[in-house]
Amino acid sequence: MWNLVISLALGVAVAAAIRFGTEFGWAAAILPGMVVATAAYLVLARRTWKRLEAIFDAMQREVQAQKFDRAIQTLESGFALAPWQFLVASQLHSNIGILHYLRRDFDAALPHLQKSFSRNWIARGMLAVALYRKRDLDGMKKVFQDATKASKKEGVLWSAWAWILEKEGDHAQAIAVLGRAVAANASDEKLKSSLQALQNGKKLKLGKLYEEQWFQFHLEAPPPQFAGPGFRGGRRAIYGR
Repeated sequence: MWNLVISLALGVAVAAAIRFGTEFGWAAAILPGMVVATAAYLVLARRTWKRLEAIFDAMQREVQAQKFDRAIQTLESGFALAPWQFLVASQLHSNIGILHYLRRDFDAALPHLQKSFSRNWIARGMLAVALYRKRDLDGMKKVFQDATKASKKEGVLWSAWAWILEKEGDHAQAIAVLGRAVAANASDEKLKSSLQALQNGKKLKLGKLYEEQWFQFHLEAPPPQFAGPGFRGGRRAIYGR
């Protein structure tokens, strides 16, 4: 937010200087002020995001080394940037929540996941599952609805929702969810096979279809290659990109 305040202040200062330091009126002063404010904001915002990217890169190295405590501490240091730029806090909360969740520390993960970025589909999916674990089925449904609307191309997100519904005995709704998923992703063969499995009265085998992306939600026990304190996933597994 400070980036915006500083940029607006610079824009106002330039406009005022033109208005009171020249013969031009406010009409002529507004456009240069807006140009300066916009340029200043772009520069300041870029600087903040570069610093945040460096923090994410350092976090990723710690994750790959399975040093989750240090990775979380690295992310927490990024909150110093939060007052400066919009969305920084939600990005940090997303990744902190994901790391806690991967370690199965669901209570620690929940408050961060609740503040996660709405388009980080992994964080939002984990939030939905965390609410399911607490038997907040209405909350789970709302999060899945919003998450699949924001990230409709993420098949594993739709599939996790359908898996939970099927687990809860709501077979018709599970089929309905996968039906909407297939409608939104006509070329996704994984979603099509899952929908067909449910329609034929078979179980969903999401581990076989999605592997690590599925097991990171901790809804089913992973095979040995995915077991341990956390997964050695790449950027997609952590950032949800």
